[in-house]
Amino acid sequence: MPTGARVLDLGCGTGVPTARQLVVSGFEVVRIDLSGGMVKLARECVPGATFHQMDIADLRPGGPRELGQFDAVAAFFSLLMLPRAEIPLALLTIRNLLVPGGLFALSMVEADVDDFSIPFLGNNIRVSGYLREDLRAIIAEAGFQIVEETSYSYATAVGVPPEEQIFLCCRMGFSRSGSMRISSVGKSAM
Repeated sequence: MPTGARVLDLGCGTGVPTARQLVVSGFEVVRIDLSGGMVKLARECVPGATFHQMDIADLRPGGPRELGQFDAVAAFFSLLMLPRAEIPLALLTIRNLLVPGGLFALSMVEADVDDFSIPFLGNNIRVSGYLREDLRAIIAEAGFQIVEETSYSYATAVGVPPEEQIFLCCRMGFSRSGSMRISSVGKSAM
């Protein structure tokens, strides 16, 4: 993407490393997170980005917030916090936020779960996931073409079986004749 491209980061957390890398790369970065504490930390860690405490639902067409359109949207492990019933609507919201041909970077944990409770940093959180083929289908149904796919095995703690983390780089405008590169190890593209 060219310098100055607008990038939206959904579920920004502390802003590190994603927002910091995007700002250093010369992009105009807008980040949202539902947690006021995360937004406060993100503002301190990455002063060169714009942060908002809000929900992705606020960005739906006709929703209470207007942030304009973006050249790219990143959702690194944020959509897994939604029940499966809400993920297709979130993907359509993301599609509406992108300029034609815009990029969408997504990461999810490969798991066949819906609104499932797991321990995380001393708390229980609810997560959803898809098996790889099901995730690809949901992305295609939302109108995205997967242009690159990578995955990593990651153990969250000693003695815990590793989870498979899937990273997809997608482009708006699904085409069945489009190409898809798949590798089991590599970097996500954006």
